[in-house]
Amino acid sequence: MILSDRDIKQAIADGWLTFRPRLSNDQIGPASIDLKLGPTFKVFKTRRHTLLDLKRGLPADFTESYTMQKGEPFILHPHHFVLAATREYLVLPDNLVIRMEGKSTLARMGILVHSAGYFDPGFEGTATLEISNQGNLAVALYPGMYICQMAVQTMTSPAQVPYNKRKKSLYSKQRKPVEGDPRNLFEKK
Repeated sequence: MILSDRDIKQAIADGWLTFRPRLSNDQIGPASIDLKLGPTFKVFKTRRHTLLDLKRGLPADFTESYTMQKGEPFILHPHHFVLAATREYLVLPDNLVIRMEGKSTLARMGILVHSAGYFDPGFEGTATLEISNQGNLAVALYPGMYICQMAVQTMTSPAQVPYNKRKKSLYSKQRKPVEGDPRNLFEKK
């Protein structure tokens, strides 16, 4: 069941669902929450690395980070890809999940925002966003702009082993964009 604006506000007021910084009333829609873009961006160093071998993992110097100052845009060129994160740090209890989507306004301009789309119960941290420019023009992305929206869903019962208690969970308590970690993509032998 997707929570309505009334239920989202109640879950936040009761301390079940936490956002830092606190959400403004404008961020809560009829059945979703708008999140803002954080200031840090990570770009793949394609001049230095020409292959990503998932079995070997990412080289330590695979990305380059840029932190934008207030009011300064990050320019995303056509057919380029960048990692970013939400400004908001969220904490989910063991009985709620989140589905996240990019803003349709951005998609209509060729900017696709993805975040693995799903946040397990017990997740805590900022959401790493995968942003690509599928359009023909460069686009200025500003920290603090609305970048994605999330729907909050209740579970039939609390998770027996929430995300923050799984040994396999790799992205807990992140505060900036985090590169992919392919360790969970292959079975352990």
